[in-house]
Amino acid sequence: MTTSDIISSDTIVALATSPGANGAIAVIRLSGADAIAIANSVFKGKDLSKQETHTLHFGTIRDGDVIIDEVVISLFIGPNSYTKEHVVEISTHNSNYIIERILSLLIRHGARAAKAGEFTLRAYLNGGLDLSQAEAVADLIASENKASHEIAMNQLRGGISSELQRMREQLINFTALLELELDFGEEDVEFADRSEFLALIGTLKEHVTQLINSFEYGNAIKNGVPVAIIGKPNAGKSTLLNTLLNEERAIVSDIAGTTRDTIEEMMTIDGVTFRFIDTAGLRETLDTIEAIGVARAKEKVAAAKVLLYLYDSLNNTAEEVIEQVKAFHREGLITILVRNKIDLEGGYFANDFDYQIKAELIGGGYADEIVALSAKDPASVARLTSSLVERIRGLVSDNQQVITNIRHVEALKLAFQSMEDVDRGFQIGLSGDLLASHLRDALRHIGTITGQIDVDRDILGTIFGKFCIGK
Repeated sequence: MTTSDIISSDTIVALATSPGANGAIAVIRLSGADAIAIANSVFKGKDLSKQETHTLHFGTIRDGDVIIDEVVISLFIGPNSYTKEHVVEISTHNSNYIIERILSLLIRHGARAAKAGEFTLRAYLNGGLDLSQAEAVADLIASENKASHEIAMNQLRGGISSELQRMREQLINFTALLELELDFGEEDVEFADRSEFLALIGTLKEHVTQLINSFEYGNAIKNGVPVAIIGKPNAGKSTLLNTLLNEERAIVSDIAGTTRDTIEEMMTIDGVTFRFIDTAGLRETLDTIEAIGVARAKEKVAAAKVLLYLYDSLNNTAEEVIEQVKAFHREGLITILVRNKIDLEGGYFANDFDYQIKAELIGGGYADEIVALSAKDPASVARLTSSLVERIRGLVSDNQQVITNIRHVEALKLAFQSMEDVDRGFQIGLSGDLLASHLRDALRHIGTITGQIDVDRDILGTIFGKFCIGK
């Protein structure tokens, strides 16, 4: 079933503001062909059917002769509205009793209670938004920091859509030329320049790969960048967490092995949300509980985007630092070596200990940088937080679009595979009709992201079912 099968002509209603929220005003939203007529039937004030779009009107909502509330009505005449239909928004006092009375009244007069995400679904079905922009609405509502807000706003304003549309247009042009050749097959003519086309496929594959790779950054920004704090017992991990949070969140003690389990806390720094994870100290132990804590610490490292490895020259040898960091190394993991306790060492200074670690881990590509600090000193720790933000923001270029949706990633991977098939097809001399078929596959996969290709009803249900009622 496609999008055209689920367009509904009835009028829907829902509370658009958060239910149960503390505040003076609640907004009830109507959308549909009869939205103005239904609102007009319960509104005592100006005749809404005779008013201009984008106007406000004061009056009362009445059930017969009974006044339910004094309200302000916002009028949006389709197609000049969010859903491209007639939309009426009723601003009423934020009383659960009043809200329920008005909703029931509007339903009695012909409206239907909206389903989750149905207003945005109508905006998509009526051409107000493409599918990726509609999904960005949910991300915008859920954004809790500057970075995730910026990504969602860029997508809502068509950043991803524009880039994908450029790709589609280039592919469509060459597909048309290839198919034109098929019409003149007996005359052995070439309309599509093969070298130019191979260069285009190479460029598009690079762009698609960048978008796919950006998902790791986008997903981390959306859900909080997981940062595992690792090191030997008494390396200063809990002290560092407490300083970052500016509160005594973790127990700090001179007794080794105080932290037996992981402690997780969220913190937003310069618009980026980090999920800091304090872990049990790494060491061999016969204590069953501590051993479980060490095992969990290793699990957290395996799932982290950033590893902060704490060590100092008083309690570590260069060899054990090198061995442990290499053991945790994996592709894509940002590793920052945190040289702690410089206050006890009389300041950070270079010596054989530092040179060996730097040569083996930084030079060998196992770590990204060394930050020297005292975990007890906020000014010192600020150098680390600056580095963290810089590292995360550096994962994508300034002008690069960022993917945050797993559905988009899967579609892009399929599109990339189709482009690979085209690339290989040229190399082995595949016929024009088969090349055109692979190109159409790539176009279809890209089109499902924005909804330019019809999307199954089940997929739409999954996408919009994640929205709140009223949006």
